[in-house]
Amino acid sequence: MPSMRRVTATALLLLVATSALVALPQAPARAQELSIGLSAAITSMDPHFHNLSPNNNVMEHLYETLVAKDGSYRLRPGLAESWRTVDDLTWEFRLRKGVRFHDGSDFTAADVVASLRRAPNVPKSPSSFGIYTRQIADVQVVDPFTIRVRTKTPYPLLPNDLSTIYVISAKHEKASTEDFNAGRAINGTGPWRFVRWQLDDRIELARNDAYWGPKPAWERATLRIIAKDPTRVAALLAGDVRAIENVPTADIARLALNKELTLSRGISNRFIYLHMDSARDRSPFVADASGKPLEKNPLKDVRVRRAMSMAVNRQAIADKVMEGAAVPTGQLLPPGLFGHVPGIRPPAYDPDGARRLLAEAGYPDGFTITLHAPNDRYVNDEQVAQAVAGMLSKVGIRTRVEAMPSAVFFSRANNLEFSFLLAGWAAATGEASSSLRSLLATFDKEKGLGVSNRGRYSNAKVDQLTEKGLSTLNDPAREKLFQAATEAAIADVGLIPLYHQVGVWGMRRGLGYTARTDEATWAHEFSLEK
Repeated sequence: MPSMRRVTATALLLLVATSALVALPQAPARAQELSIGLSAAITSMDPHFHNLSPNNNVMEHLYETLVAKDGSYRLRPGLAESWRTVDDLTWEFRLRKGVRFHDGSDFTAADVVASLRRAPNVPKSPSSFGIYTRQIADVQVVDPFTIRVRTKTPYPLLPNDLSTIYVISAKHEKASTEDFNAGRAINGTGPWRFVRWQLDDRIELARNDAYWGPKPAWERATLRIIAKDPTRVAALLAGDVRAIENVPTADIARLALNKELTLSRGISNRFIYLHMDSARDRSPFVADASGKPLEKNPLKDVRVRRAMSMAVNRQAIADKVMEGAAVPTGQLLPPGLFGHVPGIRPPAYDPDGARRLLAEAGYPDGFTITLHAPNDRYVNDEQVAQAVAGMLSKVGIRTRVEAMPSAVFFSRANNLEFSFLLAGWAAATGEASSSLRSLLATFDKEKGLGVSNRGRYSNAKVDQLTEKGLSTLNDPAREKLFQAATEAAIADVGLIPLYHQVGVWGMRRGLGYTARTDEATWAHEFSLEK
């Protein structure tokens, strides 16, 4: 029996009336209000409909999870005060007493059970939360404030996974997504109450004065959707909003000199990487120097993949394209997160070495390839793709870029239409397991592995180490397994890591915000500086 561990710690848009339901009376004019400019719209107010970062960012204001994470991805108590392993397959969670939903009803184990049933089964979900509940075999209510979750196999990541499932009131288990979007079913335990959602424009919130934890410093908060970078910056400068997320790299230096503003920045766990079609014998966007399709896919050769990695000047991208808002990397996680490998450095920029490797692999004259990328998902994504293309072209891999809106890009990428692509990934679990099992594990729909492995990379050693780590309850042993899997995948160039983004928030002077590794922007974490 393992030792007990102490807690230390859009594809589918639904029609929503722009005059969405007002659930609360308007606050007095004297009320303190915080307005924040967000960079991406949300697709639904249903906390279980669409597992999408902008959606989840908003849901964190209204709902809570059993297990919470701090700004550095360390697990901490949420609606569960503690958790422990009872045996290899059973986890026990002791729930927080005295918590009330926004309608005044008490939070109990029944609400957790209802939430775990609903989360993976929302109709027409474009990205289901079921990936976080697939290991659950059974949930037992021991008493109103104790539950036991039995897993199908030994599974150490259950607390991490449950940090993604928002707890709703059991009375709304059968509510439709339309009910949530209209405000009729929004009833969480979080620090904010719902007031209004205006599609593609704003979400209005009011402080939950009955919240069990620290109360927000503001009586009201407005989360405004301002997707265009210049407009978001202009709103901050004009005082139309008091804070913004994702300060454009081109404006960081200018805003840093403005005495009316302050900036907060910190390294993100989101890394930007290149994925290659290393599985098919012929790849659709690879051709010889004359443009004739190649009979043999060069991306299957590790020497070619390594040459491509060596041809990329990561520091130049970080300095010039990202204007300092990036940290070059050679692996999946930044320092300090579970599974980071201290010994892996960013590959040295070596164009001459890249040319030698290409010649050794049988491509002395290089070849032609298309790099596909989104143009509206990551900071400077299309510009980064163009920079990578230029660097590869210099070593003989003549590269053209085709950039497109993210909705189109990801649909095509998931259909395996590309040979070479640029994308980003943030580890939802705060561990290397997230990237390993999603991006590098051999695709296996039944096991839920390789779901975002759009190059269909496959390495038996990486699979073995990853799967063993996913079933190892001992934390130090599990970390070593994930580190070994990372080393094997990086050595085999299963993908090409480029850099970790640096998150930058801008705000009017007098406000404070501590940069979060997960890039989240939460109104309740803004402070009034004295």
